[in-house]
Amino acid sequence: MIDWRHWHNEPFLTGGLIIAGWLFAVLAGPLRARLAPGAPYPKGKAALFYSALVLFYLAVGSPLDQVAERFLLSAHMAQHLVIMYPVALLLLLGTPSWMIDPAIRALGGKRTVGRLVSPLSCALLSTLVISVWHAPFLYEWTLQDKLVHVGEHLMFLAVSLLFWWPLASPSEELPAPSYAVRMIYLFATEITMIPVSAYIVFSGDILYPTYEYAPRLIAGFSPGDDQLTAGIIMKISGMLVTLTALAVCFFKWSRSSNRSPAG
Repeated sequence: MIDWRHWHNEPFLTGGLIIAGWLFAVLAGPLRARLAPGAPYPKGKAALFYSALVLFYLAVGSPLDQVAERFLLSAHMAQHLVIMYPVALLLLLGTPSWMIDPAIRALGGKRTVGRLVSPLSCALLSTLVISVWHAPFLYEWTLQDKLVHVGEHLMFLAVSLLFWWPLASPSEELPAPSYAVRMIYLFATEITMIPVSAYIVFSGDILYPTYEYAPRLIAGFSPGDDQLTAGIIMKISGMLVTLTALAVCFFKWSRSSNRSPAG
């Protein structure tokens, strides 16, 4: 059964989070004078960045991870959605442009990185990676091999950063596109995610044997109920994120239009 007192402390997880936090501290502290002369310490962005690291640990290092890996597909889906939506968005919002732009220039700037973070590339890559990992044999592989599972989570985080980039780019070199393009992008990505959620919701079979034969944590909550709940969580969460982002884009677009000089 679940040990609710167990929190993961694997070197790969805790070490990676510590390194990420340390790197931000070094760039925002000792190296800030070189990267952004005269810029104050980015307190607000630091709070967002470190909140993302804490939230990532809560998703994959707390007892939720045991429930997700061994008992409930719906818990696993919730875990993935935390990584994909709030964690990835907070990381982008918490990164100052003067931290990310030197790296973009070093990697070739608009000619190379710009192609990767174009709305079309972001939509295709995020949809493809997330959908492919939900294929039964790949998903089961992650549940049986810890290293593969870590790789899956890192890939989800990477493509989720791409998903959010056209909406919340932290870069002045590669800023977010117009609000009209952002809204079209949101509609398109929501549509492209329909097949994978529909596949989970409407499948007549239990897709992942681990959850089919797992002990029942909730009496009367069958593997079929669990799978249906997971698919609904996936779709409803995506729709809520899309509608919220659309509302924000429309509101900002309206405000920018009202501030534009007449004629």
